[in-house]
Amino acid sequence: MVTYGCDTNSIILAGTVQDDLQYSHQIYGEGFYTFHLSVPRISAYKDILPITVSERLLNALTIHMGDSVVIEGQIRSYNKFIDGGNRLIITVFARDIKLVQEDEYIKNPNQVFLDGFICKQPVYRVTPLNREISDLLLAVNRSYNKSDYVPCIAWGRNARFCSNLKIGERIKLWGRLQSREYQKHISEQEVINKTTYEVSIAKLELADIENENKG
Repeated sequence: MVTYGCDTNSIILAGTVQDDLQYSHQIYGEGFYTFHLSVPRISAYKDILPITVSERLLNALTIHMGDSVVIEGQIRSYNKFIDGGNRLIITVFARDIKLVQEDEYIKNPNQVFLDGFICKQPVYRVTPLNREISDLLLAVNRSYNKSDYVPCIAWGRNARFCSNLKIGERIKLWGRLQSREYQKHISEQEVINKTTYEVSIAKLELADIENENKG
């Protein structure tokens, strides 16, 4: 039997708070705030990732722009009606957050683990530079019959592996959450810059459901 929650969806991030906390919404009397976290890669590039944190975690903690923090949580998704249509919004839901010094960053400042189900046929393609890529959407179940839908991207031999996956198959994957900027053409004259978030897959495997059910 699978216990959904932290066992199937976990992320650890270390980085710098990019902006002041903004009040977002309230659920059952509990307020939530949002901000962006700058997370370094091995290269000079930094991912700017959206964070959602409960006021309960902030009761004994004051966070300002420029602070260094380590966050443990989950990747969450929800649909938002924007520009006449539904858009999938991705955020990191913080379950724990602590202030650190920059030299106290964990060795790998961006770690993701997901255990979920293929809910859209993966799209395999080869770029003009001959890089193999597969895009997939993973449904990760959580408590109260809810699911988070997480866009993922695989490269090289992982992309070839994903190209053979079928809707409904369950996989486990490890990687990092990345931000990627792109341009959307509204018309021949108008182009807008947008940002998308996806899990870049480092390792994945088919879940051994039979043996887990025996356990």
